[in-house]
Amino acid sequence: MQSNIRNFCIIAHIDHGKSTLADRLLELTGTVQKRDMKSQLLDKMDLERERGITIKLAPVRMQYQGVELNLIDTPGHVDFSYEVSRSLEACEGAILVVDASQGIQAQTLANVYLAMAADLTIIPVLNKIDLPAADVERVSAEVISLLGCSKEDILHISAKTGQGVGAVLERVIDVVPAPSGDAEAPTRALIFDSYYDDYRGVVLYVRVMDGAIAKGSEITMMATGAGGIALEVGSLNPEMKPFPELATGEIGYVVTNLRSTREAKVGDTVTLTKRPATQPLPGYKDVRPFVYAGFFPDSNENYQLLKDAIEKLSLSDSALQFTPENSPVLGFGVRVGFLGLLHMDIVRERLEREYDLDLVITNPSTDYQITLVNKEEIDIKSAADLPDPAKIFEVREPWIKGEVVVPKEYVGGVIQLISSKRGIQKNLSYVDAQLALVSFEAPLANLLTDFYDQLKSVTSGYGSFNYELDNYRAEDLVKVDFYVAGEMVEALSVMVHRSESQRLGRETVEKLKEVIPRQNFQVALQAGIGGKFIAREDISAYRKDVTTGLYGGDVSRKKKVLAKQAKGKKRLKRFGKVDIPAEAFTVMLKRD
Repeated sequence: MQSNIRNFCIIAHIDHGKSTLADRLLELTGTVQKRDMKSQLLDKMDLERERGITIKLAPVRMQYQGVELNLIDTPGHVDFSYEVSRSLEACEGAILVVDASQGIQAQTLANVYLAMAADLTIIPVLNKIDLPAADVERVSAEVISLLGCSKEDILHISAKTGQGVGAVLERVIDVVPAPSGDAEAPTRALIFDSYYDDYRGVVLYVRVMDGAIAKGSEITMMATGAGGIALEVGSLNPEMKPFPELATGEIGYVVTNLRSTREAKVGDTVTLTKRPATQPLPGYKDVRPFVYAGFFPDSNENYQLLKDAIEKLSLSDSALQFTPENSPVLGFGVRVGFLGLLHMDIVRERLEREYDLDLVITNPSTDYQITLVNKEEIDIKSAADLPDPAKIFEVREPWIKGEVVVPKEYVGGVIQLISSKRGIQKNLSYVDAQLALVSFEAPLANLLTDFYDQLKSVTSGYGSFNYELDNYRAEDLVKVDFYVAGEMVEALSVMVHRSESQRLGRETVEKLKEVIPRQNFQVALQAGIGGKFIAREDISAYRKDVTTGLYGGDVSRKKKVLAKQAKGKKRLKRFGKVDIPAEAFTVMLKRD
């Protein structure tokens, strides 16, 4: 019965207690036995548990007072906002969890706007009210001014102790509307997540909007055109439980015979091959990576292992895109595209953990669009691919629209930080008497390495940040190359704005001087734009005292020995090779 179904999700900023609340709901509805319970039950990956973040969303079906409740626990981080927007489309209601000690933060706002855009019923919940630092009055006022609700609408709970959680379920049943869909219409189901299971192939998490999907039926993905068979359908309670079919309004899983998640992307519409729908569900978009980094194995014989590992990961992560890359210093590797820095960090950690690889990672960069003088358009993913400057008409780099939420006393520091990154502050508004919302635009490349860390230190940890890609803008960009002992090291090249090139060149050669070991001859480290050097540091040579065996006598004996040594050093400098350690390739990531 459609009238007995409620589909809802939990949205919140990172670490406000989404997964803990999901645990309590599972316990309260008796979905999971006490003895099988462990904390963050829906976070399946070890990595999610250790870091305390949700990386992959997880749906689960519960029964309560004769009503079927479908819950989706969503990731809270900005890199996965497309996934969050798709899972909101699969629901009719959202529980907005706000930490009573921290209040509203940037990701809370971003997710609330997504939920409002999807026209969901929002249930505000204050969590962690048992903490001594909880300030219920202040945070309630923030929520009221954000949602325009009344004070009585806000539920007070402690997800850790379970206090007040029953009221949340009752509120969901009362206010969240039952799904509306046509059971007789051609089948349309929204894929809000897909993953690759080593034993069963691609498993889709879907919400059936119209019609039904029965076991064994032939299915087609409307955006990618891939066809397959629904080998098994059912619901997750949190383990898979097969059913003969998924009916209108239900959320569940479909095991398919597809080979890779590329064929079944998040946001696509599933329909039946025999009776296809004409119109796909709205909102599908191809997710584009906009952070790129080179991954190289510690030694060349592990290249094949790295390639196989990334291929396996990309089966289950359709946002991961990679191309082979070759560098004279680092050998063979792959250039991988990511949704953001957290995504990159997680992929790196999974490769090192699950596939036991040691990796060298080059500085992350974004992609650039280039118009040549002959009007040809090209896209480059790393500075090393930049064509000859004489052929370039203009270079465009990606800009983002960002929002920072901070207590008002830190606004000055935040605006200074934004302008130091070539950003433009657009707007300043107040969520309430304490909290300010700073809107700005900035080039993505300048925010890649450590904007988040600097924001945290400028705002004593209170600032939170959210962004989305805006457009590409033509800027005066140059490629800065780095030379070690006169040889250019391509993997270190970066694209920067001309105004920042001098400072960046100077800082980088100073850092390289610290990480590259001293040799028996003097080594010059230089930064250059085109043919012109803009910065230089020298690593002085080791010098053995060759005059120790001389005693007394004429000074010309001493000079003769020293001259011989100098000649040898000169010869060394011509033939000597400088071994560049792996740390040199990540110097841009490390700030002082």
